[in-house]
Amino acid sequence: MTRVFLASRNTKKLDEMQRILVEHLGEVEVVGLDDVPAYDEPVEDEPTFTGNALLKARAGAAVTGLPSLADDSGLCVDALNGMPGVLSARWSGPPKSDDRNNELLLAQLSDVPDERRGAHFACAVAFCHPDGREVVVEGRMDGRVIRETRGSGGFGYDVLFVADDRPDLTTAELDRADKDAISHRGRALREIAPQLATLLGSR
Repeated sequence: MTRVFLASRNTKKLDEMQRILVEHLGEVEVVGLDDVPAYDEPVEDEPTFTGNALLKARAGAAVTGLPSLADDSGLCVDALNGMPGVLSARWSGPPKSDDRNNELLLAQLSDVPDERRGAHFACAVAFCHPDGREVVVEGRMDGRVIRETRGSGGFGYDVLFVADDRPDLTTAELDRADKDAISHRGRALREIAPQLATLLGSR
């Protein structure tokens, strides 16, 4: 079985990555940061999702010796000039907290009318092979930010985001298959999976 390292401790993100890659690569095991010896993770100080994803994937490949994936993703809100963007996970300051991030976002958009609450999730997925080969792809999911949290699935800002492709439900209310089909990460992974199959010698 092919083992691929994902530079993340987020169990929901690991599960999501595993599901989507298995569809395209067959037998593959995705292991995360908690499955390998601890190492000094790079500071995500790049101004773009692509830059941060490459930082993490390169470090993972160098330390683990495994083909390594990393993603950087976030919510870009039109009324906030694209913020929180690359700062999405730490928008409300340390320690990281989805609840506090969502509360802050709602407060910042409290006086923004519904027609100006457009937003999109962006994701960059980087793959780095220990032999130096690299691939980066990007995915996007357009939608809007609503005024109250709804749903218990997903993570991050999913409880506040309604995608244009599923206008009646937040992405936290979608089942896993529906979310994978339209999500920024799902789109990026489906784009990169055939390239990984070639690079890893899978079907």
